[in-house]
Amino acid sequence: MSVRVQEDDFDIGAEIDALCEGRVDIGAVVSFTGLVRDMGGGAQLSSMALEHYPGMTERALETIEAEARARWPLQGVTIIHRYGELAPGARIVLVLTASPHRAAAFEAAEFLMDYLKTRAPFWKKETTEHGGHWVDAREADDLAEERWRQ
Repeated sequence: MSVRVQEDDFDIGAEIDALCEGRVDIGAVVSFTGLVRDMGGGAQLSSMALEHYPGMTERALETIEAEARARWPLQGVTIIHRYGELAPGARIVLVLTASPHRAAAFEAAEFLMDYLKTRAPFWKKETTEHGGHWVDAREADDLAEERWRQ
């Protein structure tokens, strides 16, 4: 298990290598990388600031990761979520799942992202030429999470 909340960027290749190091029982690794888009609320985005509560955030991510491990046969999981001021194109989040089979790795990665979008305690503020505004939760994210509760 590797859950990190950090201000610094991450190296996707190095994280995959670390997850797989010394392992020959992994049949699939799925990666998802979330990026800052250049549009916010219909306006050109100049930056996005992510805030969180240290300690509480890591515990929430660990709980989400444990739930994924309980649902799928995972041999490894990496979750890295950044905070701070990020420019368009910057990496925000990395989710890696490793499993003997690809279906489990894909499903677990999708589950983790759906839960991160709705349950992870991060607050996002977008800044455009019109000023800054806090990003509200999206109904589409709630609907995506809902399907995992069945």
